Amino acid sequence: MRRSKTISLAEAVNDYIREMNLGGKLSEVGVINSWEEIVGKAISSRTSNIYIKDHILYVHLNSSVVRNELLMLREVLKEKINQKAGSEVIKDIVLR
Repeated sequence: MRRSKTISLAEAVNDYIREMNLGGKLSEVGVINSWEEIVGKAISSRTSNIYIKDHILYVHLNSSVVRNELLMLREVLKEKINQKAGSEVIKDIVLR
């Protein structure tokens, strides 16, 4: 796409992200990267795998105690994650 005016690098990157529809995936990656900041070091250390598929956050845990704790706080955790992302990235959370 050719333009006659000069634009900043930030504008060019934002245009590219918008044209390639990468905004949603970048938000998902941001959620996964900030998992420890969202839930804390104690819970994060007991997490073995975390990924997002079809707006569902899958979390594999090593501790049944932590799993039960997160089951009770699932809605609060979902709201906290979406607030951190700035949009509704997560619609449900599955704890395994």
